[in-house]
Amino acid sequence: MEKREPVTAADLDTVIDHLLDTLRPVSTQDWSVPAGTLDWSCWETGEHLGQALTHWASQLTLRATTRYVRWAARAQEGAPPDGVLDFVEAGGRLLAVVVRSAPPSARAFHPMGVTDPEGFAGMACIEAIAHGHDIATGLGRSLNPPTGLCDRVLRRMFPHHAEVEAEPWPKLLWSTGRGDLPGHERPEDWRWRGQPLDEPWEPHPTPDPIPFAHLLQSGGA
Repeated sequence: MEKREPVTAADLDTVIDHLLDTLRPVSTQDWSVPAGTLDWSCWETGEHLGQALTHWASQLTLRATTRYVRWAARAQEGAPPDGVLDFVEAGGRLLAVVVRSAPPSARAFHPMGVTDPEGFAGMACIEAIAHGHDIATGLGRSLNPPTGLCDRVLRRMFPHHAEVEAEPWPKLLWSTGRGDLPGHERPEDWRWRGQPLDEPWEPHPTPDPIPFAHLLQSGGA
């Protein structure tokens, strides 16, 4: 079996650097426009990305294995796009620090499966790449993450697409429902693999692996 290079905190830092290099120059544009094909605006998509990265850092810090930590991270109301990017960067850097300090045995909850530090780094890379692409597309820019990084993320997070032969970046867009590949239908219900590759995985659990109650806007559980 071919040896797989792991996804690391350094990969997450690289993705965040690339996202910022792509989007900072257009932070003075109108971010109320749709982010790619999403219903969210570019501003809302950036806030969502910052939320995900920040919450995942808290998950892994606490080793919370049965549900999300009960708190809500938000971008400041009325923050300019550059401020939203600060939120994204803060969340990404925090998670990278936590991934570096966590032992490989650490596990924490995500609705797609209880995940290890490498899994959180992989999820974060996917989230930043996919939503960075969404925002960039909405603002007339192009995101082009490193080929080797995309390949590592695909091997760790989408091993169920191993038989699909394509260049890593187009394949990663296809794997997240954002692009087409000749001869392959676009996944409609795409999922990454959170669990480590040597642990059991059910790609379409019903219900999700561990019961999860969403936070209400009022702050209750």
